[in-house]
Amino acid sequence: MQLDFAFLDWGVVSSFVAKGFWFSIQLTLVAMVGGILLGTLLALMRLSGRPWLVAPAAAYVNTLRSIPLVMVILWFFLLIPMLIGRPMGAELSAMITFTVFEAAYYSEIMRAGIQSVPRGQVHAGYAMGMTYRQTMQLVVLPQAFRNMLPVLLTQTIILFQDTSLVYAIGAYDLLKGFEVAGKNFNRPVETYLVAAVVYFVICFSLSMLVRRLQAKIQIIR
Repeated sequence: MQLDFAFLDWGVVSSFVAKGFWFSIQLTLVAMVGGILLGTLLALMRLSGRPWLVAPAAAYVNTLRSIPLVMVILWFFLLIPMLIGRPMGAELSAMITFTVFEAAYYSEIMRAGIQSVPRGQVHAGYAMGMTYRQTMQLVVLPQAFRNMLPVLLTQTIILFQDTSLVYAIGAYDLLKGFEVAGKNFNRPVETYLVAAVVYFVICFSLSMLVRRLQAKIQIIR
């Protein structure tokens, strides 16, 4: 088999890919923001020391971290419409699934970040008359976010790569755009190779930026 990239009309290919790329970016940003917010809540629940908060949060995190993402995607896409009694689009289903799933991973990152803040600062907050919520909001969480920012961004890069799994429910993401272009030109091998290069360039570039950010944070420390 001989590869023929010249056969592809890159203007047409980009028109197929642009739509999918935009959805992949949207899905990544929504899942990142929602996942960090929900993950932070789960981390605080696990660190609260109250069994009625610790147990459900631990069960949530351990369960989702033990199940393949593609299976969770299929569960949400097939089961939620049955529970709510009406169909749900693949795009909306993907956003809900990724937010819920990634929260389990962001939770562990945030829990490590919170625990990295010296306990003395927590006690100092209490000594100043702050409540638990104020201490977490004003003292602990800002430092935890700064400490864990490179790891959070690294997880987000992994999240962007995982968005390609929405092909399982027919959502139109970046990989789907390349697939459609390949079918239109009858050149699936070439378009999949180009897709691999695009994913590599995006993720490698972002990884380099995270490394530079990590170096700056270490200097601040």
